[in-house]
Amino acid sequence: MPVLVIFIIFSFSFYVYYKIRYVRSQRPMERRFLSAKSSMALGLFVALFGINQLFLYQTTVTYIICAIFIALGFGSVWAGYRAYRCYLPQAVEEAKEAAKQG
Repeated sequence: MPVLVIFIIFSFSFYVYYKIRYVRSQRPMERRFLSAKSSMALGLFVALFGINQLFLYQTTVTYIICAIFIALGFGSVWAGYRAYRCYLPQAVEEAKEAAKQG
């Protein structure tokens, strides 16, 4: 499915983008916030990769491995979203304090 391939490429691109921003960031809450966003992007990549494989190969082994990929991917998206919600207010406060100082 070409649409899935495009979404896979976008999700992997977002993962790389957020990891680069994570490495370049100096503030601790912003780093955790970016780590949560990159976790969501990587989880979406893994889940979409598993879904894409379902359309390419129709064997029992593929179904089992794809189910594992999809479960791990959506689990990572869910955990990343929870961390994102937790760190967002703290990252905003940290950014406001940094703007006031300099």
